[in-house]
Amino acid sequence: MSETIFLPGRKQARRDLGRVLILGLGVSGKACALYLAPMIGTRVEDLVIYGGPSGGASFEWAFAHSEQLNGAEVIFDTEDVEGAFDLCIASPGISEFSDFYLSGKRASKEIVSEVEFAWRESDEASKWVAITGTNGKTTTTSLTSFILERAGWRACAVGNIGDTCIEAVGKRNAAVSNDLESTSLSDAAQVASIYVVEMSSYQLASTIDFAPDVAVILGITPDHLTWHKTHENYAQAKFKLLANLKRSGGVAVLDAINDMVRSKVRELKAASGQDAIDYIPIGTSVGIESDMREACGARNSAFVDGDSCLHIAFDGRDHVLIDTAKLMLEGRHNQLNALAAASACVVLGLADEDINAGLASFAPLEHRIEPAGSVSGIDFFNDSKATNVDATLVAITAFLPRKPIVLLGGRDKLSPLDDLVCACAENAKGVVCYGESKSRFIEAFVSLRNKDGFLLMESDGMKDALDTAFDAAERGDVILLSPACASFDEFSCFEERGEVFKKLVLELAAGAGAVTDVDADADDVAVCGE
Repeated sequence: MSETIFLPGRKQARRDLGRVLILGLGVSGKACALYLAPMIGTRVEDLVIYGGPSGGASFEWAFAHSEQLNGAEVIFDTEDVEGAFDLCIASPGISEFSDFYLSGKRASKEIVSEVEFAWRESDEASKWVAITGTNGKTTTTSLTSFILERAGWRACAVGNIGDTCIEAVGKRNAAVSNDLESTSLSDAAQVASIYVVEMSSYQLASTIDFAPDVAVILGITPDHLTWHKTHENYAQAKFKLLANLKRSGGVAVLDAINDMVRSKVRELKAASGQDAIDYIPIGTSVGIESDMREACGARNSAFVDGDSCLHIAFDGRDHVLIDTAKLMLEGRHNQLNALAAASACVVLGLADEDINAGLASFAPLEHRIEPAGSVSGIDFFNDSKATNVDATLVAITAFLPRKPIVLLGGRDKLSPLDDLVCACAENAKGVVCYGESKSRFIEAFVSLRNKDGFLLMESDGMKDALDTAFDAAERGDVILLSPACASFDEFSCFEERGEVFKKLVLELAAGAGAVTDVDADADDVAVCGE
């Protein structure tokens, strides 16, 4: 067998990629196709793309980009892969347990995710911050990238937000080959040397050598069981993020408040010698205000201290950062996200004053406990991104001591509702159950119907739910859209649901002759997957 030759100056990029197979023509499949197609005849011997069913957007895209695909073979309407390939890059939407994935795996010497491939192709000197978890990934990724970029570092958010990893790496490689110093720095993404990547369990399942410099794992709770089959498979995919940290010298940042992640902290604490990696636990089983150094003698820790400041102890030094009251992000969960982002920046060596400046100026993301305005003294928040019960549990406590009226509903994911009912009984003024899930949710909440002061209401669609909540609310109340369900009974995606919610709040304000504090473009409605 001939020796593998790697390109100089790259992480692990093979000079000869051989015959390459791409499974799926989603966002990452298209990006990989456009990256690889120009290499046909040089690094790539053949490029074959299995695009799924014909007649849809992928088929139209392949036709429109036929010239750019440079003779690559594009095959539709079959999931039975024929031929033999040196490398297969699988789209994250294709489950590793599906016949399509298994067919590609049998036909290939190696099967990887787009993130794995992009990391291999990236500049040897580049840094990677990888962030995963069930909830909070997008906020933490955006916040980390924002802090670094605001401080003047060449960073960009990639993966599930921003460019795909391979697009960002391609821009960097092109800039380097064209003389980086003469390249305009007006577009930081073009010359990014730090990739802050939001990674799903789907992408992690097909990683092999991926070795980030910082690996952030937020809380892990059951999700995506259709794709992964079991919660254990899902959790193991998340923990693959740590597999190569010893080799890269990377540092893990771990949500030790979460039971499953804390069990991994215990494993790392028990490891020694060649198996040991450095890590920063956030909080303890007691909560975010607890210091793991005091709790069990950990070397590093991240927590909210007695002065309500974000506090990170790493490598023998204490970094006492911003007071949580100065964050524009609501809720304890966002304090955890801020600690995770700040910890990543500390590991990379960013100065405390630059971390504080970024933390203080970062505004909430769309559809994630996003302020949607005030009408007649009632505050509205759009948390349409809460498509599962765990995300809604977090949002309900974000306003304490105020108790919100929560809009719950949409396409039911059939998750257990006991924890949601308990949380609402303790921390919500009431709920409005609506949409396809209405009957099951009302049945779950029926025990609260006679609870003193608790409002249990129901309606048909989201607009009716908002009107019902507004009629029941009083000055000083919070109305929170945090549905705990998918959006597909009424909308194309959670983004559209959130945009419509904000539009409806504006209409309420107009009808009440009130002025809201939030501008919204009612026509800016996203159409995408969830």
